[in-house]
Amino acid sequence: MRCVDYDLDYQERMLREYAASAETICQRRWLFVAGVIGRFERPTVLDYGCGCGWFRAWRPERVGQMDTYDIAPVAQTGIRLARYDLVTFWDVLEHLATLGEVADVLAMTPYVAATIPIKPPATPWGDWKHFKPGEHLRYYTFEDLEAAFAEHGFALLERATIECPPRVDIVSFLFERRQRPCADSYCETARVRATS
Repeated sequence: MRCVDYDLDYQERMLREYAASAETICQRRWLFVAGVIGRFERPTVLDYGCGCGWFRAWRPERVGQMDTYDIAPVAQTGIRLARYDLVTFWDVLEHLATLGEVADVLAMTPYVAATIPIKPPATPWGDWKHFKPGEHLRYYTFEDLEAAFAEHGFALLERATIECPPRVDIVSFLFERRQRPCADSYCETARVRATS
């Protein structure tokens, strides 16, 4: 159950904590997805869970339409297209109980990029920086995340620790759709579960 409000105070805390490294991290993220966006003449991108919009702010000129969405009260474009060439979930998936909560968004794209914290096996939960009950609702292993995306028709293309340093235990993933999006009945079931 979500206990954190993603309100203005939360956003300001994130700005203070990450402002110094934001440009570097965003540039590394754009390099990580360069091979995917290079497959499209003017790629369309949705940054889902955009926060204050840093990823959009440092987008390459060749990117076509770039939309942003967040549940927090931040400036955003909203989801304006029915399909995107790439959807990003930077620091988002750990805040969701399941990928089913974003099944509709996953169905809109052939490519997904994401970052999540992965706990090193030797680190006790209580000592781990990213152990945040009530804020982080789901903790993945490499295998768990790949299996969750496979349920939605995606296969892993690449994983890397492009943000470390300055960040710690953050892993970036790039997925490609290998199967058609989930059946409407499955997506509907996922939506019902996510809102229950």
